Amino acid sequence: MADGAIVVKARIRLLSADEGGRTLPVYGRYRPNHGFFDNDRSEMMIGQIDFGTAPCHPGETRDVTIEFFDAPELNDLLQNGREWRIQEGDRLIGVGRVIERLKPA
Repeated sequence: MADGAIVVKARIRLLSADEGGRTLPVYGRYRPNHGFFDNDRSEMMIGQIDFGTAPCHPGETRDVTIEFFDAPELNDLLQNGREWRIQEGDRLIGVGRVIERLKPA
């Protein structure tokens, strides 16, 4: 883990292709954009989701660990129950919800 990182356990749901999400699964360490700030899609944070070796398919929900790098502005936002958007560029591909804060910045 990087110094200054915030680590959370979260429940991630990838949108299905029919919902406008991805068509292919993700696995391993994946670094999409994370949107916490209103519906303004211009300000995103980068966080690494660890899906492990089993692929997470579009439409699937999975509990994962996410590491947000050098993001002190997220300290107050990443509380249990907090939901946010997961995006690839401007495209919404999933949603997340904090289950537990594991490591503060």
